[in-house]
Amino acid sequence: MESARVIDLTQPMDGAIPMFPGLPSMKISTVLSREASRTNYASGVEFLIQRYAITGNSGTYMDAPFHRYSDGCDLASLPLQSTVALPGVRVDARDASTSGRRTVDESFLNGADIRGRAVLIWTGWDERWPDADYLEPNPFVSAELAERLVDEGARLVGIDTWNVDDTDDGERPAHSVLLKAGIPVVENLCRLETLSSGEFQFHAAPLPIRNGTAIPVRAYAVLR
Repeated sequence: MESARVIDLTQPMDGAIPMFPGLPSMKISTVLSREASRTNYASGVEFLIQRYAITGNSGTYMDAPFHRYSDGCDLASLPLQSTVALPGVRVDARDASTSGRRTVDESFLNGADIRGRAVLIWTGWDERWPDADYLEPNPFVSAELAERLVDEGARLVGIDTWNVDDTDDGERPAHSVLLKAGIPVVENLCRLETLSSGEFQFHAAPLPIRNGTAIPVRAYAVLR
């Protein structure tokens, strides 16, 4: 039996990764050092315990509906069925990155079957990570495409840029439309070029934080 191939779609995290302007970077501190821990255990045994201070919107992360709407699902109530073991489809939107067009609209779907699927929008923008130009104006999902994704039954939407919206648009239409419909959004994905147009499953389980709005996830695809 042929084994499954797992593709990691997650950007590694540390205090130097690109962050949405104004948001604090990740900080790692030591709660218990290896040296100090030696007094607690048998000879030769030591542990390191760390504390991570992380803004929810860091690295490859998921927005829950509660991020936008006070009555939406938070991270703890977001159904796992909406975030893991989802059949996936990759939408090739590289032209939005290379042509300066930026807007990813309905024309990029090219008849893709998106019902019940995780829709991953491939722009190639992740090639800029972690350089400063990653935070330049990025390709984004149009309001019309967001509405169509809802109408056609998408379960999750992901993109390999730092925002699914045009950050100059204060209305944030893609976030508003998708999260209103209970569709989680994953941003800062990477390596979508490794996904073929064939079948794959997408996984990105969030920590179940009560009243949580967004959290880094380990996003990956399983190919067969």
